[in-house]
Amino acid sequence: MPGTRSRSRYVPDRGLTTRMVTTMFLIGLLYVVFIGVLLAVLRGSWPVILLIAGGLFIAQFWFSDRIAAFSMGAREVTPEQAPELHGAIDRICALADMPKPRVAIADSDVPNAFATGRSQNTALVCATTGLLRRLEPEELEGVLAHELSHVAHRDVAVMTIASFLGVLAGVMTRVALWGGFGRAGHGRDGNGAALAILLIPLVSAVVYAISFLLTRLLSRYRELSADRAAALLTGRPSALAAALTKVTGQMASIPTRDLRKAEPFNAFWFAPAFSSGQSLSRLFSSHPTLEQRLEQLGRIAMQLGRP
Repeated sequence: MPGTRSRSRYVPDRGLTTRMVTTMFLIGLLYVVFIGVLLAVLRGSWPVILLIAGGLFIAQFWFSDRIAAFSMGAREVTPEQAPELHGAIDRICALADMPKPRVAIADSDVPNAFATGRSQNTALVCATTGLLRRLEPEELEGVLAHELSHVAHRDVAVMTIASFLGVLAGVMTRVALWGGFGRAGHGRDGNGAALAILLIPLVSAVVYAISFLLTRLLSRYRELSADRAAALLTGRPSALAAALTKVTGQMASIPTRDLRKAEPFNAFWFAPAFSSGQSLSRLFSSHPTLEQRLEQLGRIAMQLGRP
């Protein structure tokens, strides 16, 4: 059965695997330290800490992709409703020897696409109406091959887990500021409560900042990896480069209010709604610059002997 396959014909990326493992190890270490600090400061509140941490992890892992798809307006479509989109995904899945994901369209003029799902069997690939209207068939297949690479490499599951610590740190900060842990610490002494109120937001902010930078670093590399895998699978790096150039260039013609609505989900998109060449902005960006992506595709084209 095709649905039981665990591997596809996408080129394995050992660099991506190494970075994923390294990032997850560092984030896991950060998580252990963070929980350890909370337990040390809030000795009487460890059941609450573990309950919040466990509940958030389950919710983040099982529901975040569905929430993101819903928030971005993804609407599943049948082959009869979107024959060209389904046909393109059918061809890529056959080429990659992987199960076909659910297919969706988002009614947005922002030209983009994204993939969600914890595994190949739960995946959903979505294209916006703006993307479908602007791209040629070969360009669209390049973008969809990029998104299916995320599915094949389990990027979505890894990024969901990686971003969990930042979510946890933010929630712990709010709980501490609301006074929940301050009251828990008050049973020991007033100084303990005051220490908790001061220390937890500080530690949480540091943890959030570090985990944010680690996940953004991983996100940028996974986008380059998906470009590379898509170019090698389709054998048409120039089509993907053309799609990237067209999508990025068309962003300037989109109303700012629409880009602002799309911006919170930049980590999911094929190309960010807003981007900047400034070095500090690049540090915080979920995607590499257009120049970096085109340069890599140019090298692949030379390797394949394609124009």
